[in-house]
Amino acid sequence: MLVGYARVSTQEQNPAQQRDALEAAGCQRIFVEKASGAQRNRPELKAALSFMRDNADDVLVVWKLDRLARSLGQLIETVEELGNRRIGFRSLTEALDTTLAGGRLVFDIFGAMAEFERSIIRESARAGLEAARARGRTGGRPPALSQQDLAAAKTMLTDDAITVEEVARRLQVAPSTLYRHLPGGRGGIERT
Repeated sequence: MLVGYARVSTQEQNPAQQRDALEAAGCQRIFVEKASGAQRNRPELKAALSFMRDNADDVLVVWKLDRLARSLGQLIETVEELGNRRIGFRSLTEALDTTLAGGRLVFDIFGAMAEFERSIIRESARAGLEAARARGRTGGRPPALSQQDLAAAKTMLTDDAITVEEVARRLQVAPSTLYRHLPGGRGGIERT
């Protein structure tokens, strides 16, 4: 069964052109959505994916690739999910069809390119961090509590009348930050 998915980004846009193309392609059921492609939670796309049966020669059909996903990574992830369920994918405008060997090859190339891009980004980030370390700089967020703050917290917590929440409020941090810096909480503080 061919299942169509049409999407427009705003309420003012009309999906008629996409619907017409999907009907002409032979889609027996069409799901239409008015939502940004950047949204991960798209109810009509979820409904279309739920409607299709695993291992049943169902094919998800879109008018254009960008109607399904906004990024290459999101597109590959969705098509891989379909492939794992043994559901085909077809894009009318780009003439891609994963039920054919050529379409599967194109998506394998897309996947390889996306992995290559991720590798390049990781290598660049690693090189940048190493260069910064060589210049004596360290990355990351500065500690939430200075040594003076930590000492003040320990002193306040030796008084059983003062709660961890009160100490956290005075130091302008979350109680979880205090617990992270003081393993064992109040019981882990040495009393003199």
